[in-house]
Amino acid sequence: MESSNFELIMRDGVDPHSAPNKPPLPPRGYDRRIEGDLLIERNCEVALRDGTTILIDIYRPVDQLDEKLPILLGWSPYGKHGLSDQLWPPSGVQHGWMSRFTAFEAPDPMFWCAAGYAVAYADPRGAWLSEGDLRHNGMGEGQDCYDCIEWLAVRDWSNGRIGMTGVSYLAAIQYLVASLKPPHLAAINPWEGFSDWYREFAYHGGIRETGFLPRGSDNLRFSLGQTEDTNANVQAHPLYDDYWRSKEIDLEAIDIPAYVVASWSDQGLHSRGTIEAYRRISSSQKWLEVHGQKKWAHFYQPSSREKQRVFFDHFLKGRETEVTTWPPVTIDVCETAHKRVVRGEPAWPLVGTEYRRLYLDAGTSSLLDAPCQNEAAARYDPLDEAGEATFLYRFEKDTEITGYIKARLWVEAEGAEDMDLFIALQKVDAHGNPVGFHFYAFYDDGPMALGWLRVSHRALDEQRSTDWQPVHSHLTEELLQPGQVVPVDIEIWPASVLFREGESLRLVVKGMDIYRESLPNLPFARHEELRNNGHHIIHTGGRYESYLQLPVIQKGD
Repeated sequence: MESSNFELIMRDGVDPHSAPNKPPLPPRGYDRRIEGDLLIERNCEVALRDGTTILIDIYRPVDQLDEKLPILLGWSPYGKHGLSDQLWPPSGVQHGWMSRFTAFEAPDPMFWCAAGYAVAYADPRGAWLSEGDLRHNGMGEGQDCYDCIEWLAVRDWSNGRIGMTGVSYLAAIQYLVASLKPPHLAAINPWEGFSDWYREFAYHGGIRETGFLPRGSDNLRFSLGQTEDTNANVQAHPLYDDYWRSKEIDLEAIDIPAYVVASWSDQGLHSRGTIEAYRRISSSQKWLEVHGQKKWAHFYQPSSREKQRVFFDHFLKGRETEVTTWPPVTIDVCETAHKRVVRGEPAWPLVGTEYRRLYLDAGTSSLLDAPCQNEAAARYDPLDEAGEATFLYRFEKDTEITGYIKARLWVEAEGAEDMDLFIALQKVDAHGNPVGFHFYAFYDDGPMALGWLRVSHRALDEQRSTDWQPVHSHLTEELLQPGQVVPVDIEIWPASVLFREGESLRLVVKGMDIYRESLPNLPFARHEELRNNGHHIIHTGGRYESYLQLPVIQKGD
């Protein structure tokens, strides 16, 4: 239940007709028309439980108007009129994968109507021309989505079974509404959406995200009423308090069929939260797929759409399909951005995972198989873009790393009372050349995995933490004293990479973003409000057993 122990910061909406980079906003009135093979009804009015009216668009196949159809709902505040048959070229979405009727990150009506479905796009409360004030997730939006699902279910052309699919916002809302158990929500397909607002979206390791978050907040400002100022609220709540609790999702309450898709490539946004959602939901029929591709390209590519169809045909049409033969978990094991092997697994984390520790030696800038007896220290300037500590490990045989990763570092801030730590794991080939992976939807030169921690946030949530996944509480700050050396556990987001004999793993520790170069005008994670000063010191060996813990997968012969 939402708490009232904080004041939500709202702001006046911006004229919905003035949104840049959007098609013209259609008039407010109801419109019914046929375009090609689609019957399109725009601005259908849905009355919510408090009397507020929101607007939705509905697409149905012209040749099945007398049929009882299942419905796929796409719910987001980005504008149901924002239709396009393409995304940014670096996204990897190919010509012909989307029709001109496709809303951003949403199911394509042309494909789904041809497959015997109706598709609905909603403008939520307070978004665009829908009534009310826009709230950014939380229980209120979940209840609104619940009401929309139940309204759709009783249309005279509906078969009463509603599914949801979509990327990012369109995935996160699925967790929220499914936990409320609307009677006619029959199956969900969340495709990469964070599930922990604080740790995955706003504050990575307690360090505020300053790139994607303000951009995302501005995408929610087009309204006839007021909208939640997410960027301002995030800045007003640097610690985990009632504001963040109001965004929590009861993932364990979700018990309907779920096809959950994550990626190793969305480090810093959706990777962790999608995998955690799968792990925590209670559904007896649930499947996890974790790929290493660009997320929008993977969602719209024909093979992925076919898997979605197989899933929804089974649970929304009642047909027997091969979904029941799918392995519970399917992963891409990546060698490079463009070379990977798909494999089925019975569970997540993977059965037979061996957590192996590699010990940091600052004296040789290496990672060792056994603890180092000699104490040493790596020292760098956290304000210098070139300042960092690196440690290298060369594999003597082929080794697969798949799953949860953590680092325990003994650290000291010289000349400062706090320090921000940025961690990257990188692959280096046998010739010493960097090997890149897909990253943040657009890039193929990214890391294997990332981690972050503001050292004053080092306290762990003991109930949620495990030996293989530290979870920080973020309830208070504990500043450092001069000369104080402390151990910190840093969660590094999950990854799956195969190292061949002679290839190396490089651990990078830095005081700022390690990946800083982005293409113009494209969303990208950044952290620019830092607490660094003086020098960072990483202590290793002897009394300071700093290590990197890796999930090594043991394969039978």
